[in-house]
Amino acid sequence: MQRVRPQIRPSSRMSIALFDAGLVLLALFGTIAWTAGSLDYVLPAAGVSGVSLAAGIFAISAVSAASGLLDPGRSSGLALALRTAGVLLLALAMAYGVLAALPLEINHRGDVLAVSMFSVAAVVLRRAYVTHFSAHAQRGRSRTLIFGSGEAAHAVGRTLLSADPDVQIVGYLPGPNEKQPSVPAHEILPISRSLLQTAVDLEVDEIVVALTERRAGSMPLRELLDCKLQGVKVHDINSHFEKRLGKIRIDYLQASWLIFGDGFNQGLGRTLVKRAFDIISGGVLILLSAPLMLLAALAIKIDSRGPVLYRQERVGLNNQPFLVVKFRSMRTDAEKDGKAVWATRNDNRVTRVGKFIRLTRIDELPQLFSVLKGDMSLVGPRPERPCFVEQLTQQVPFYAVRHSVKPGVTGWAQVRYQYGSTVEDAQEKLQYDLHYVKNHRLWMDLQILVETVQVVLTGKGAR
Repeated sequence: MQRVRPQIRPSSRMSIALFDAGLVLLALFGTIAWTAGSLDYVLPAAGVSGVSLAAGIFAISAVSAASGLLDPGRSSGLALALRTAGVLLLALAMAYGVLAALPLEINHRGDVLAVSMFSVAAVVLRRAYVTHFSAHAQRGRSRTLIFGSGEAAHAVGRTLLSADPDVQIVGYLPGPNEKQPSVPAHEILPISRSLLQTAVDLEVDEIVVALTERRAGSMPLRELLDCKLQGVKVHDINSHFEKRLGKIRIDYLQASWLIFGDGFNQGLGRTLVKRAFDIISGGVLILLSAPLMLLAALAIKIDSRGPVLYRQERVGLNNQPFLVVKFRSMRTDAEKDGKAVWATRNDNRVTRVGKFIRLTRIDELPQLFSVLKGDMSLVGPRPERPCFVEQLTQQVPFYAVRHSVKPGVTGWAQVRYQYGSTVEDAQEKLQYDLHYVKNHRLWMDLQILVETVQVVLTGKGAR
């Protein structure tokens, strides 16, 4: 069974980065105040250096997230030691470079430099320890009761066992109208007691409602409310999958959950913040990647005949078509019969240069100009061709929901799932897209951008 990657909320990642930067900043200011003998000298002496160093530590925390250092239980042993060493060397080099380059007109400059680098090292090592050791030592096993015994309950059980090693499933309690259990018989609990009494006797921390049958009388609302009033957490199946997997499973999804639940708010404030972020980040990325785009254009021109850029109609916000621009990575006769075909892994239509720019995602860089234009966002669902959208809208429930936000150069589905070339793959990616549409905030966009770096470095999902 494929192990599910534990989810960390984007706000938690950014809080960690801000906290780490604050610790280093405090240590630097304190050292300068101690050596100068006066608090009046702290701000003019340490202002530029401190803020620069704190910004650098924030960037190092982002690198830590991309390397997996912030992911609890992701790995251990040699892999953890190598990742920690890499982040530590990068952080120390950055700290030394910042403090050596910026002017600090104070006594005991060497002491300030030593304390700052010690603080940086302590932050990195502390983060590695807290994330991978202390968290598991301090957290007890969560006892979970699954209310249901059908296929939905079986799916929940598999998810729990794969996603969280600290979860203990105490058993499955069949619903009133469930006749054909899908879970092992020895894990099914007797129905001799009420739901509340069962939860109390088994010292349950959490109940996941996973009933396959939801007809009248199947959902004991009063008993579930009693459990919640006694301090037992109660989750429905959709909330469970979203919490554990970072996606919204559409095979158990009802429209009422989307309508009456939280999220899916496309307010003016969120739109303005996202647009400002797109303009600033897109402009910076274009400037930084300009030399790389120039080299890619030359390589494409030398490698094969045809234009450097490839334009294709895609579906964007509110189902409006627009032209997406990418570096050409396929032969010019890739669709000579005029029939749209999904790209596949090891596609023989891809050129030699095309294989490399697809692997490194360089072919996506011209889309940054679409971001500045406003057709796309830096982060969002992947834009698809109109013919595919028409097909998928008919075959995949709730597919049209993804068009309530602008498509993105990268996205939650892109960093969580490999490239897909079938309807089944599109359905799987839609479940991540729905999670993004429901929950997207600036912090989540930042996390996706950090994880995109990891995807590029590892080549995960390339086709």
